[in-house]
Amino acid sequence: MKISELFSIEGKVAIVTGGSRGIGLMIAQAYVENGVKVYITSRKAAVCDAVAAELSKLGTCVSIPADLSSDEGRNEFLNKFAKQESRLDILVNNAGATWGAPFTEYPDKGYDRVMDLNVKAMFMLTRDLMPMLTKDASTENPARIINIGSIDGMRVPPYDNYVYSISKAAVHHLTRSLAVGIAADGVTVNAIAPGPFESKMTAWMLDNHQKEIEKTCPLGRIGAPVDMAGAAIYLASPAGAYVNGAIIPIDGGISLRQSDSLFKYE
Repeated sequence: MKISELFSIEGKVAIVTGGSRGIGLMIAQAYVENGVKVYITSRKAAVCDAVAAELSKLGTCVSIPADLSSDEGRNEFLNKFAKQESRLDILVNNAGATWGAPFTEYPDKGYDRVMDLNVKAMFMLTRDLMPMLTKDASTENPARIINIGSIDGMRVPPYDNYVYSISKAAVHHLTRSLAVGIAADGVTVNAIAPGPFESKMTAWMLDNHQKEIEKTCPLGRIGAPVDMAGAAIYLASPAGAYVNGAIIPIDGGISLRQSDSLFKYE
């Protein structure tokens, strides 16, 4: 098989949750540019619509604004998607939230917000999309689920972000559990565990500590959009058809460092 075919994702249908910014936008743009019809979600309708309009200059991108952390928002998204598509080839579960606070001051609402979006919504949305994922899938040409975890789900992060770290560890184990449970239905499940990339979620960290972060990275830099695009395309292409249950760190080697060797954010 030629390399152009091996990594081709042209003609597929994808959902990228949280696709209007950050890592979700990096993946959505990479897919659109390579011939995928991409549906993006965001809680902010104006932003979601504007990003979809901009990406549609490169290919096909459709906006379906929704708050996936609530049952109502998730059901609204599913109903609107089902009116436009009968199958789904790629599901990128990227939508997520974070909430930083000292452990003894951590609020209940912060815990619920992070866990509801990062774990519960991912689980429920994936469950409800299974009929579309399996419609045209086979074990030779499986549909793909790509969950966005974090290197903070693989280590103890050097800052007070307890529930985010817990939620991403849960995402990684959910990935492994589903990879075993639904592979026979023709669906693979893998996770990308990003290190530091530019996004709204990492803005404070990079604004205040980018130089220190880069010193902890063997490659000496933060991630670029092309780094995320490469991993997402690989997992969705024929080249990644036999990859299942993998947690792939895209972090330049940061997660190989011992936690106690990392600086402590002040």
